Amino acid sequence: MKRVLWVCNIMLPAIGQELDLPYSNREGWLSGIFERVQRQRDASFRLGICFPLGNRELEKVKGEALADNVKKLDVQGTDCYAFGENLGTPECYDEGMEAGFRKIFRDFEPDLLHIFGTEFPHCLAAVKAFGRPEKTLIGIQGICGRIAEVYMAGLPEKVQRQVTLRDFLRRDSIRQQQQKFLLRGEYERQAIEACGNITGRTRFDREETAGMNPKARYFPMNETMRREFYEGQWRLSGCEEHSIFLGQGDYPLKGMHFALNAMSLLAAKYPDLKLYVAGNSVIAHGSLKERLKLSAYGKYLLSLIREYGLQDKVIMSGKLDALEMKERFLKSSVFLCPSVLENSPNTVGEAQLLGVPVAASKTGGIPDMVSDGRDGLLFPVGDERKISQAIEALWDRTKGADGLCLAERLSRQARKKASKAYDGERNYQRLTEVYGEI
Repeated sequence: MKRVLWVCNIMLPAIGQELDLPYSNREGWLSGIFERVQRQRDASFRLGICFPLGNRELEKVKGEALADNVKKLDVQGTDCYAFGENLGTPECYDEGMEAGFRKIFRDFEPDLLHIFGTEFPHCLAAVKAFGRPEKTLIGIQGICGRIAEVYMAGLPEKVQRQVTLRDFLRRDSIRQQQQKFLLRGEYERQAIEACGNITGRTRFDREETAGMNPKARYFPMNETMRREFYEGQWRLSGCEEHSIFLGQGDYPLKGMHFALNAMSLLAAKYPDLKLYVAGNSVIAHGSLKERLKLSAYGKYLLSLIREYGLQDKVIMSGKLDALEMKERFLKSSVFLCPSVLENSPNTVGEAQLLGVPVAASKTGGIPDMVSDGRDGLLFPVGDERKISQAIEALWDRTKGADGLCLAERLSRQARKKASKAYDGERNYQRLTEVYGEI
């Protein structure tokens, strides 16, 4: 039986639960594919999983120490390898990780290395340590180099230059964040150049990776979402009218400032308007400690909220697990994705599976996910007037000849499209086909 080793950007929730460690749902689609593999006991390959942990968390893990920064453990019958990485500084490359990966490779003896994402330096370390480009597969998530180019996201020059106490102490101002993405983009480029096989989902990622490595084989492959999003359906009667849901808003790329600008154009006509934002809150300021932790971007968002009188209309929902995310999706009348650049945001896919009406930026790979006017609405990046018009169109309850309003019509088509694109069984079969070809 062939042996496939995954290198993931996060510790999967199933592993975190087993180890009783805090875990992230950030790459929730990974759980979807892992669960599918686990159910396929007749799989044509044996799976191993590598994942990063901070040094403190790694110390807590009970397992066989393969190296100073690597521990091996068994989770649900799967060989798992936790490796140490400073996750707070993804712009820094640690050559020591290469030695750790070589220990892992000697232990697991993979026939194929599948790396999910290029966003962290461990991608390049794994590629270099494995040294077999023809048996290395990188799954593209975002493109760090392109993110760096658009990172300022139309912010005023004054905001771009601003440095708060938090930014100074963490060396994490908006301009420094952009520089970090530039460094990450360089590691990403080196990894893609040294890799023989790539999976992606959009014309955007195919063109970008071909520009870096035209010799690499490209395999189209959709993702499988978290299982929670395959059940449940958005209904007009069950949602909170004039409520907008934003999946993330903690850094400029996600475009929360665009959402606030658009809200300023809608607030007078829709006094019950609400914006719910999941994820880390960068605008918390109720205590002195929270005010000292404000970033320049957070302060800018607060200034917009105050300027537009939106204090009681913006609700930071915090980090949500899959069920909480689904609940928020189903209660919202619009899912908004105002990002400056995305490849294939999973929040858009999750919204489509549930049938939540989507309005999104026409950028990156999003047009491959959303067909404007058919299963969602697209708007030019940062165009607050077009954003507000798209939202308002989805709030129009005028019925057509089919007895449906626009939101209901788009919802129905989105569910139909997503059920095919994110079909877990079909995507699993595609995964095994790709592994077989490699």
